[in-house]
Amino acid sequence: MKFLSARFIVVATAIATWQSATAQTTIPLVDIRAVDPTIAVELRYAGANNFSGHALYPPGTTALVRPEVAPRLAAAQAFLRRYQYQLKIWDAYRPTSVQLRLWQLTHKTDYIADPGAGPGSMHSWGIAVDATLTDALNNAVNMPSDFDDFTPAAMLHYQGIDPAVRAHLHLLQRAMAGAGFLGQRTEWWHFTVADWQKYLPKKTVKRVAQGFETRWQSKL
Repeated sequence: MKFLSARFIVVATAIATWQSATAQTTIPLVDIRAVDPTIAVELRYAGANNFSGHALYPPGTTALVRPEVAPRLAAAQAFLRRYQYQLKIWDAYRPTSVQLRLWQLTHKTDYIADPGAGPGSMHSWGIAVDATLTDALNNAVNMPSDFDDFTPAAMLHYQGIDPAVRAHLHLLQRAMAGAGFLGQRTEWWHFTVADWQKYLPKKTVKRVAQGFETRWQSKL
């Protein structure tokens, strides 16, 4: 699917600076809802509703991404609202300390990136989000699986027979692809900016590009 192009201006965004332990550099981050307050946020790692069964983020954690990523999410949201649906963010920037905790809990390399190998998680660079679809009233709609489902149901390409699930997933993928995101083979809810290479150190990009193409990245 070809990516659609659009220009958006980010206004009134407060930039927060976080330290990425993997990158050993500071990265600028903005609150997604400061850019588009209509986007719903339910950070799963801020509560117990995730595979760990525990809150991994402190109270009051907001959904953060790089400033260049937030307008793309606003573009996806604008597309979805035309069809009476909305975007809901399950995860955004993820500190490397939390990524390490997730890795220690599962060691499932197809689902959880090892923070000590290659670039770690794209979440820890502020260039990936976990997102799902809701209706216009922010009610959940049928999707292939829940968040953190480490089964074949979580695959990017839906293999089930429910036409509503297929339609919802296709709409979400259209919105995210049109806004400049790529999907992940093993997680339908995970989206990374298509130009991810711009935000990683060059030596890191060269080292992991081949692995990224085959394991994480997929055209929608």
